[in-house]
This record gives sequence, C-alpha cells and structure tokens, in this order.
Amino acid sequence: MPRFSLHAIAAVIAVSGLLAACSTGPTAQSTAAKYPTLDGALPLVIGHRGASGYRPEHTLASYQKAIELGADFIEPDLVVTKDGELVARHEPNITATTDVSTRAEFASRKTTRKVDGVNETGWFATDFTLAELRTLRAKQPNAARDKSFDGQFQIPTFREILNLAKTESARTGRTIGVYPETKHPTYHVDAGLPIEPRLLALLNEYGYTQKTSPVIIQSFEVANLKALRKLTNVRLVQLIDGDDVDSKGNVTLVAPFDKPYDFAVAKDSRNFPDMLTPKGLAEIKSYADGIGPWKPYLASAAHVMDTHGKPKDLNGDGKISDADRVALPPTDVVKNAHAAGLFVHAFTFRNEAPGLLSDYKGDPKAEYKRFFHLGVDGLFSDFPDTAIAARAAP
Repeated sequence: MPRFSLHAIAAVIAVSGLLAACSTGPTAQSTAAKYPTLDGALPLVIGHRGASGYRPEHTLASYQKAIELGADFIEPDLVVTKDGELVARHEPNITATTDVSTRAEFASRKTTRKVDGVNETGWFATDFTLAELRTLRAKQPNAARDKSFDGQFQIPTFREILNLAKTESARTGRTIGVYPETKHPTYHVDAGLPIEPRLLALLNEYGYTQKTSPVIIQSFEVANLKALRKLTNVRLVQLIDGDDVDSKGNVTLVAPFDKPYDFAVAKDSRNFPDMLTPKGLAEIKSYADGIGPWKPYLASAAHVMDTHGKPKDLNGDGKISDADRVALPPTDVVKNAHAAGLFVHAFTFRNEAPGLLSDYKGDPKAEYKRFFHLGVDGLFSDFPDTAIAARAAP
C-alpha cells in the first residue's frame, strides 16, 4: 500500500465529500489507496476545456458545468488578443470555435498565418482587440456534439476564469484548481504578444505563486517552461504530443506534432518520444513537476488485421475507428515518470463510442478505470462526470 504524505492526506480529505455525493461505495481514502499514483492521492479529474462534451469549449458555461460535475481542475487554453489580454481559445485561429466567419464586419480580417511552421487560413485572436472578440459568440466545433448552445456564450478572459474558480471554491467548499495551457508560445513571441509575463502577472495578483497554489501551467514547448521555472514555484507540466496511431499501435510522428516547436526552431533533433525515455524524463524533472502525455504513449491499441492485411471492422458499423482496436499491454512510461519524481496527467478522454476500444464494450468508464489503475495521477476529460463516477468505483 502506498504511503500517504500530508499533502496526499489533505487531497483525499478535500475530495471525500465529492465522492460521497457521487457514490455510496468506498470512501475517498479507501478508494485512493487502490490507485498507484505518485503520492498515493486520488487521481485528479481535469475538465478539458471545461466540460466540452456538454457545452461549447472554453466558455464560462463550460467551466461552470465542469465544476458542477465535480472536476478538480478546469483547463483554459490561453491565447493573447491584439491589445494584450489573455483569453481562452483552443488555438490562436478562432475560425472553428466562434461565429467570426459569419460576421460581415470582420470579413477583411481573414488571413493566412504560420502557426508552428504550418500555414493556417482563418481569423486569429491576435488580430482582434478584446472588445472586438467580446462581440463574437462561441460554437461547438465537434459535429457529433450538441449544437443547441451555439451563439450563446462569449469568449472569457483568464481573469474571469480565475474569478469563477475562486467564487465556486467558496460556494462549494472545495478547491477548484485552474490548469492553463500556454498555446503556441513561439507564435505569440513572434507576434510580439508573449503569453508568460501576462500569465504570471495575473497569477501573482491572485497570490498563486507556490506549488501548493491551485494552479498548474502546461506547455507543449520547453523553453517557456524552463523560463517559467526561474520565475514561479507553481507546478509546471511538460505536454507530450503525437500525430496518430498506426494499425500496430505505434504513435506516428508528423510535424508539427513530432516535437516541441521550439525544438524545431532550434534544430534540435529530439522528438516527443525521446522525452519519454528515462534520460528525457530526468531532464524534464529539472524544470517541471509532471508530464502530460497523449494517452497512447501510456497504453496503446492495435487493429485486428484480416487475411488481406486490412483492419477488421470489429463492431460492424462499416467504418474503421478506435472502436475496432484491441488494447495492447501498457508501456513503462508511468512507472518511469514516477521513478523520476514526475506526476502523470494523461489526455484526452471522451465518451463517444468511435473513440472507445473494443475492449471497453462501449462503456467509457472502463477506459478511465484502466488508466486509473495504471497509475496516472490525473487525466483530462471532456466529460468530467463520467471520470468522477469511474474514479469513485474502482
């Protein structure tokens, strides 16, 4: 049984009321003991872009929904406006997540910009003032999800998100953490709008400066995390990306998803998988507290091939998807990260059937349970309530 540090015990106590409300099964303390996390605490449930399975992502409504569903942290992706304000959008390119393409007054703002070495055409937050962005409304970018909330919600500022977490912490009696991602740091530096000084200024204003603060900063790049390490004691996470998974279950790498973009700029030959070796993890530990890997790096899955070398349609729906894959044994990434003293927060977990392996038989809770028992210290979920329910019933 893992040892319980004072920090771990405090974390268990903090969520015990939540789990009691979600389940009549094991107590939070007995549940936590069943999971091989780094410090013996319950794994965190992080509301990915809020509760983006239920509301348009990166809106106050989405974050509020995630909190109501029990998320321990809410996750805003941060970009910067033309006048230097931090706002929550998944990308600087806001075409897919707002109604900007339908707004005649902004038609002339459509342009092509290079993001992480790739040309993108659309409308970009860096070309709009905050006041202009506030006239836009968010929409659900996932065609398979509820579109009935499209057009209702504004783009929120990071300050509004911090205020929401603070207010809801007081209302619910539990600490709601905020997990900001610095989106495309190199792009923002090149635009003359660096994210990090603005982020730190706000966190300092709210008194979030220590490892115990309810804030974790994440980035796919490295240089900005190393710079942040010298300026703040809040927890930092190195994200680890990939492009796709081949039929054998191997993570495939295609630029710009093969390495941190600042590595590409510096002509550093290392890629994301290199960062997950024991040597790579040791380096990450020198500037960060945890890693945020794409979940196939922890436990992947392969297609079953027919006699012609083609993937079998296991569920008979006429399409080949993750639902036609079978789980492979887990890798050593979690074990090696823990050995290096790094916590592991995996991404991204969703409920939709095409994304669930055949092993899970259509039950998303089965996927959560597998990764919880693997030892992840937290995970990013579009559906926090499903993650909470799975965590409460090991």
